[in-house]
Amino acid sequence: MSNFSFIQADFPALFADAQEAEQLTFASPKASAVFCRSTLENAINWLYENDAKLTRPYRSDLSTLMHEHDFRSLFTSALFGELNLIRKTGNIAAHGKAVNQQDALASLKYLFRFMRFLAIYYGETTPQTQVFDEALIPNSADGGDSDAQKNEQQKSTKKIEKLLGNLDYKNKQARIAEQKIAEQAEENKALKKQIEEQRLASTARKVEREKTIEFDTAVPLLVSEAETRRRYIDLSLKEAGWDDLQQGYHLEYEVNGMPKSTNPSGIGYVDYVLWGDDGLPLAVVEAKKAMADPRKGKHQAELYADCLEQMSAANGKKQRPIIFYSNGFETFLWDDQFYPEREVQGFYSKDELQLMIDRRSTRLDIRKFLVNKEISNRAYQLEAIKRVAENSVSDLVTSENPAGELRGRARQSLLVMATGSGKTRTSASLVEMFTKCNWAKRVLFLADRNALVTQAKKAFNEHLPHLSAIDLTKEKEDAGSGKNQGTRLVFSTYPTIMNRIDGMGDDGGRFYGVGHFDVIIIDEAHRSVYQKYKAIFEYFDALLIGLTATPKTEVDHNTYSLFGIEDDNPTFAYELNSAVNEGFLVPPKAISVPLQFVREGVKYDDLSEAEKVQYEEKFGDPSAGEAPDEISSSALNKWLFNTDTVDKVLDHLMTHGIKVEGGDKLGKTIIFAKNHDHAIFIEKRFNKNYPEYAGKFLRVIDNYESKAQSLLETFVDHYAENDPQIAVSVDMMDTGVDAPRVVNLVFFKAVRSATKFWQMIGRGTRLCPDLFGEG
Repeated sequence: MSNFSFIQADFPALFADAQEAEQLTFASPKASAVFCRSTLENAINWLYENDAKLTRPYRSDLSTLMHEHDFRSLFTSALFGELNLIRKTGNIAAHGKAVNQQDALASLKYLFRFMRFLAIYYGETTPQTQVFDEALIPNSADGGDSDAQKNEQQKSTKKIEKLLGNLDYKNKQARIAEQKIAEQAEENKALKKQIEEQRLASTARKVEREKTIEFDTAVPLLVSEAETRRRYIDLSLKEAGWDDLQQGYHLEYEVNGMPKSTNPSGIGYVDYVLWGDDGLPLAVVEAKKAMADPRKGKHQAELYADCLEQMSAANGKKQRPIIFYSNGFETFLWDDQFYPEREVQGFYSKDELQLMIDRRSTRLDIRKFLVNKEISNRAYQLEAIKRVAENSVSDLVTSENPAGELRGRARQSLLVMATGSGKTRTSASLVEMFTKCNWAKRVLFLADRNALVTQAKKAFNEHLPHLSAIDLTKEKEDAGSGKNQGTRLVFSTYPTIMNRIDGMGDDGGRFYGVGHFDVIIIDEAHRSVYQKYKAIFEYFDALLIGLTATPKTEVDHNTYSLFGIEDDNPTFAYELNSAVNEGFLVPPKAISVPLQFVREGVKYDDLSEAEKVQYEEKFGDPSAGEAPDEISSSALNKWLFNTDTVDKVLDHLMTHGIKVEGGDKLGKTIIFAKNHDHAIFIEKRFNKNYPEYAGKFLRVIDNYESKAQSLLETFVDHYAENDPQIAVSVDMMDTGVDAPRVVNLVFFKAVRSATKFWQMIGRGTRLCPDLFGEG
């Protein structure tokens, strides 16, 4: 007998895994937690395959699958919270952290609730009513001191490793099987139709059953809301490295000095006190155990902080702890000596809290920082740095301190700066300001492509050689709550850092905790960043500095809201017109290639009489004697692959493009192609028409090319006209690439986004001294 017998008929594979988790609950809690997580992942993948309303997100990891909006909307907040606990508990178990029998039992109960939901609303057979019965779980020896249990504990690590290996293999095989089915479905219309019918049937069943089955009655709570929330807090503390009860933190810690108006004894009990290595309080955590807004615990937490501050003063060294208050699902941090409260995604580690407290005495006024003119020396760059400083700090003036006391202000700043105006130099100066003034120890620099990450790291190494740096797209950093996290500058793409957020360090803690980075710099901050990757900025509790070349009127509302500012009112703006007027950039000059039809389509009435004859011959229907009134530009889009069209564009470029070396050689050129096939077609036509260049003058540089980074570095060389002289790019060079020798841009595709258009224009507006000769 098993608590999961009700899913055996409809979900035999899920039943087998859930039953194994059940069998191991008391015998090997870690293994049970890992199996619960694996069963959850397989069940969620089943839902994505069988619910027509669900569309797989851009990543396939469990966290992303769970947090996709349409998936979340399937569940009550309570059940979704339980699923997240299964995932989190399984993660820490897989990395060797302690999971006790009660933790494993809670995960099993949460899994039971989810399986009931799945069976009741999606199963083909109506499951029998089944109440969770702990008596069905095989028990182990009580007390935990038997030789058998000690031996079990000693074997635990090896068992988990073997279990994870088996699960990885099973999951991999399942994914391969799914892929084969999908491939077969593409080839087999009947199979594709059958799969689609199954999806629609599952979806229809759920819709019908929702009308008649009350969720709370059919799938009742097995673990109280209060206990689930407490588990969230405990787990979040454990992820941040707080797993040493008594040494690391205390529960229900007694304090003296509470207001006697509400408590005559003056004694209170703090839910959690987190201690530093010196025995001084680093933080208090007030846990609201009900459905209440956690902010209801704000004042109580403040009173506890008052008590601990006075108690530490009586013991010889006064220290006010950081304040947290949480209901498990929502957590707030309040460093009331510097910032107002703010919502965070978890707790800080011991080292991060200690650093936050130390900064109360070591932090300097960034408004007084003297910028290194060898990094940033232009007036607008200095103005941008000044604006960020003023946006980030203010003074609290009191009667006791009329000179003012340093206080934090906004934690987000957005700089709108034209491409080529020195955004990277400006950001390097900002990093130097924050690090030298003791506002930041670790900085994260984010860009949307590997090439831009590499370029930024190279620039920062040149400007700030004293700060250690790592490129996460190429190198591995040891991280986690128990590791020496010495790297000061971390450069990454958005997907790479997302993987780190979801991953765990070797010690079982978060690879990067919520407080790991003090400053995050977002290169080319725009809509796609907000929509796809906003989870990054919600997870890390850091100062945000956004950089974009998009004109401020074109920056979308979501980007402004991410940085907490009004539309069209960035922290600082220095746009293309200003840079051109002041001589720091070169204005673009438009040259239209005579290929009107590709852009606008063909209208019969607009043609000359001779052209009408050609039109009728080419597009007319001989049997009916008629030709269409017009042909749209989209229908003519295929002409981008037309030999005559490509040859005309290349001839126009080679004839009329800007030349260098006394007019003998075409200057550096980027051709923006429609897609990879289009780029290859352009390359073939160039080599056919200009064989004298031996296939080296024009090269395709996109993500299909295995050595694209090496080609790109050769192309963007600031000092020489090395081949390739023409780069055919598909998205890879649209934004961010620093190539001042580029003088020609060929838009061989329609660009529908104004934001992207101006970023692409920026590839050619940089100054390049002595490009055409001395001076």
